[in-house]
Formats: sequence, C-alpha cells, structure tokens
Amino acid sequence: MISDTGYRAVRWQEPIIFQLSKKGRRGFIPPKVEEAVKSQAGDVLSQLPDRIRRKEPPALPELAEPQVVRHYIRLSQQNFGVDSGINVGTGTTTLKYNPKINETLARSPKIAELHPLQDESTVQGILQVMHELGLWLCEISGMDECSVQPRAGASAVFANARIMHAYHESRGEGHKDEVITTVLSHPCDGASPAMAGYKVVTLYPNEETGVPDIEALKAAASNRTAGIMITDPYDTGVFDPNLEEYIKIVHEVGGLVAIDQANANSVLGRLRVGDAGADMCHFNLHKSFAIPHASCGPGSAPICVKAKLAKFLPIPQVRLNESRYYLDYDVPDSIGKVGGFFGVVPNVLRAYAWILSMGKEGLLTTSEVAVMNNNYLIKKLQNVRGVALPWSKAHPFRLQEARFSLEQMKRDTGIGIDDLNRRIVDFGIQRCFTSHEPWFVPEPFTPEPPESASKEDLDKFVEVLDRISEEAYSTPDVIRTAPHNCAISKIDPSYSHDPSKWALTWRAYQKKQTSQ
Repeated sequence: MISDTGYRAVRWQEPIIFQLSKKGRRGFIPPKVEEAVKSQAGDVLSQLPDRIRRKEPPALPELAEPQVVRHYIRLSQQNFGVDSGINVGTGTTTLKYNPKINETLARSPKIAELHPLQDESTVQGILQVMHELGLWLCEISGMDECSVQPRAGASAVFANARIMHAYHESRGEGHKDEVITTVLSHPCDGASPAMAGYKVVTLYPNEETGVPDIEALKAAASNRTAGIMITDPYDTGVFDPNLEEYIKIVHEVGGLVAIDQANANSVLGRLRVGDAGADMCHFNLHKSFAIPHASCGPGSAPICVKAKLAKFLPIPQVRLNESRYYLDYDVPDSIGKVGGFFGVVPNVLRAYAWILSMGKEGLLTTSEVAVMNNNYLIKKLQNVRGVALPWSKAHPFRLQEARFSLEQMKRDTGIGIDDLNRRIVDFGIQRCFTSHEPWFVPEPFTPEPPESASKEDLDKFVEVLDRISEEAYSTPDVIRTAPHNCAISKIDPSYSHDPSKWALTWRAYQKKQTSQ
C-alpha cells in the first residue's frame, strides 16, 4: 500500500563508487612540475622515511568529475535529514532547526582554513569565541570555569569522571571507587565512569513516582562514593524533584555531583545547576544550542565546573591576559587532553553565534516554547489507540520530551515500536527514537518537539501515528511490509547479527566475495 501523503523518496539504484570505476578515467590531471620548481624543491619523495612511503599507489576508484558529482548528488537525494521533514519523534536528541547563517559562519574560509598549529597571534578571533562561549556557559549553568574540548556527551562525562578521580586522589581519597547513576539517565552516565575505572551503582525508578526513592540513594551512598552522575531532566521528560536532596546526600559522604545537561533545552535560563549545588556539568551543543546533531558525528560537549575543580580541567585552557588570548598548557594538576587539539571548533562557533543572536530573553523563550510544544504533543498522543504514557498520574506534564509505550498495541496486534519505525518513514517523518537501553519502558518511543517545531508539524506527527495505529488494528500487513516509499526497503536483519557477513571497506567486501 502506498500512502496518500504525497511523500516519495528518491530511489536511485546507485552502485558503490568502486563499482563505477573505469581504469584510466581521471577527474583532474596535475601539470608536470616546472624545472625551476623542481630545482628548488629537489626530490621530495626521497626525503620521506621508507616506513611511511607507500609501496604501491592507493587503490582509489577512477572516475571523471561528472561521474563523481552525479554519484554523490544521487546519494544526497536519498538522505533524510533535519531539513528534509518532521523530526519531532527523535527524542533525547533535540533535533532543532540549525540556522543557516550559523552554517555560513562555520564554513567561512576564515574558520575553515585555520590550522590548529598556527601561532596564537594569528587566531585571536577564534580564541576569543572559545573563551567567551565558556563564560556564557558558566553563566547559564552557575559554574565558574569551562572547557570546550570534549567532542560529545560521552566524552564530556568521561572527562568529568577523570576530574572526579583527580580531585579525590589529590585529597588522598583513592578508596572512593564508586559512581552512582540512574537508569533514567543517558547510558553514558554509567558507561563513561565505568571506562574511567569506577564501579557503577544504578538506581531504578519507583513504580508509582517514576523517580528513584531518596532512601535508595541513601542506601547506595557510602565512603566509597566518588560522586553521582545523572541526567536531569531525565530522558522520560520528568524533572527529578529530589535533585537538591540527592546533592545533599552525596556531599555528606564526600562525593561530587555531575549533572548531564543533555536535556537542558527545556530549562535554559530557568535552572542553574550550580546554584542547586552541583559541582560539574556538561552541555551538548549539538542539542540545546542549535548545531547539527550529526548522529555520532562531530558533536561538541563543553564541561563546566566549580572553582575548586578548575585546576583539573583539560589542557590547554584558553586564557585572557589583558588584551591577548592564549593557550595555557602550564596546568600541573590537569587531567590532560581528552581529544586532539582544542575541540570541534566550528561547532563552538555555531553555538556562540546562536547564543549571541538569542540573548537572555531568547533562551527563556526557547525553553518556554519547547515545554509548551511537548505538553501539547503529550495531550494529543494519549488519544491514539494503543499508546500509553508511563507514570502519567504522577507526572501528567513533562519538560523537553516524554517516553511513551506501545506495549498495549503490541499485545493487541503484534505491532510494536520496530514495526512503527519502519512505517512512519513512509510519511516523510524521521523514525521515532525508541529508548536508551535498557527498555525499562516496554516498546518505547520518545518524541521531543523543540521550540523550532511548528504546530502544523506536531499535528501531522499525531495524525500519522493515529493512522498507523488504525492500520495496526485493521491491516497490520501494511506495516509489516513497510517501508513502501523510502529509498531503501527493509534491510535483512541477519546481516547486522552475523559478523561473518560484515564488510566495512570495499577491499574487505571483495575478499569475502572471493572466499565464498
């Protein structure tokens, strides 16, 4: 069945670029080196050590420029991105609109052609941007010092875990080897401290309240507690009202408090976690501050800390000495680098431009509209057959998102969230984010309508889910055979579960083909 919404993805039966290759084709033939240049440069290749010289030229595809352009244009036409359709189903990611003026700034030669090894005197402008963004994020969070070096949320949480470790080591508290988190938080709030060497203690929500009991935290906290690392608001859209009590309990046993502010879009300008007593936090610029999310690509997640932790921040730290910005490597207690060079600087510039254009009032409006959008969507989705909102009695209203369940639909029809995701893309809507593991909400999906989502988009999203629900109860085969309108049909799941079929490069694929 083909939907009547008008959405049709472009379908190109486009081969892999290596399959398009024709021996001898060239897109560009460099001119021969002039004798005058050769005499000055000498034999450049002979100056390279043998260990880094190729024995044979790389096996690159051979195509003329028109074929290369056509290939990538066709692939781009099959993409679905934040500008292509409706993305409000993709929760815990805050896929808001990315202003094109900020994209223009980030792609300007003035930033794109900078090199991280340039002399500081030639990059004063971008150092100023990095420094001032750090000051602004400290003002927004109620913290004292900032580093923009971490690449994404998990990197930021890992950096904060290393700072937590360095702080306790400096105080002779090496016995503190446990970090507390909640299953309601982003998974990296457990995974990253585990990678840093900590034992992770996970708290689960009370079945009625939807948040962990205070007594459960008291039982988990001890003299071994290095700290607590949690996301608040949670990925369920619930803001934990016990936050200040959690902070007090952890501080009483000598632990530090790190707040993951991946879901900060709903509290911008309204909550400063530093004022609530937190010791450190991080922001995902690819969520709350309108830069491309990139799906595990070049994100950016600055960390902010209280003054007592500033000396542990990654190096280099950007400083201002009278009228000159400089990179300070002379920080003996620093945890060192958490990534190459200075962070994803183009994203720092994007976020800087967005905050500059929004101002204080704009940030307040952002959070206000995001929360209003979310609760409008909650009200409408609860009227869709087979959809339920866990903990709706305790928390009828949510902040940036809400985690729904299709458990009833699954029981009634056999259609669950995986099936819905294959069908919803037929309507020009990004698949619904299911849930961070584990699935403590059965058959979950987590819409998140940021402030840039229109009422028309929200109504369309609900309309499509309502239609899919009707199909689930009347003609479920339409869903089971979906998608129908997309560039790529259903993928054979056996490939993702069988490593013997994996081929991450063309060369690896060829080897597997010849060995079969």
